[in-house]
Amino acid sequence: MSAPSVVVLDYGFGNVRSAVRALERVGAQVELTNDRAAAESADGLVVPGVGAFAAVMEGLRAVRGDEIVGRRLAGGRPVLGICVGMQVMFEAGDEHGVHTEGLGEWPGIVDRLHAPVVPHMGWATVDAPAGTTLFSGIEDERFYFVHSYAAQTFTLGQDEPADGRFRPPLVTWADHGGRFVAAVENGPLSATQFHPEKSGDAGAQLLTNWLSSLR
Repeated sequence: MSAPSVVVLDYGFGNVRSAVRALERVGAQVELTNDRAAAESADGLVVPGVGAFAAVMEGLRAVRGDEIVGRRLAGGRPVLGICVGMQVMFEAGDEHGVHTEGLGEWPGIVDRLHAPVVPHMGWATVDAPAGTTLFSGIEDERFYFVHSYAAQTFTLGQDEPADGRFRPPLVTWADHGGRFVAAVENGPLSATQFHPEKSGDAGAQLLTNWLSSLR
C-alpha cells in the first residue's frame, strides 16, 4: 500500500518543519507547499499555526488557504488543523482587543484562557470521547500545549442525538483554569489545540491514527 500523500500548508507562519518531519516519521509522503492544486488533491491537508489569530488568518488568505480548506471540506477531503490552525476553524478570535473573523467551520469565539497562569505551557491529559479515532489507544496519554487562547465552548451538534443520519462532532476537552476544547473530530475536519508533532510517542500515534483515516 502506497504512503498517503499529505500537504502541510505553507503560508509563511511558524516552524512547520517539525510537523513535516513528524508526519514523515509515521509514514506519510509529505510536501510543504502553498500550491493550490497540490493542496486540494493530496490525501490529507495539515494547517499548522503559531502566533496570533489575526496574523494567521492574514497569512492564510494571502495564499488562498481559506478557499483551499473550504473546497477540500466541501468535497469530504480530510483536513487537520494544529494549534492556531485549529483556532481559525471557529467563527472568530478575540486577541488583545482585536476581533478577527475566522474560517467559520464551527460556531464560537476563541478568546483568552481564564487561568491565573497564562500561557498554558507544558504537558496535560485530555478527556477524549467514546468513539474517537484520533485518540484511539492513547486516551490516557499526555500532550504538549503552548497557548494563551482557546475555544471554551463547542455548540455545533451537541444537542443532536447521534443516529444513522447524523453524527455530532466528537469534542475532546482539557483544563487550564476551566475547560477548553483540546481537539475536534467533525467528519473530514479534525483539529488539535496541542502540538502532536511535539508530543512524543502519543503525538506520533495520533498522527498515525489520522493517516489511517485517510485510506
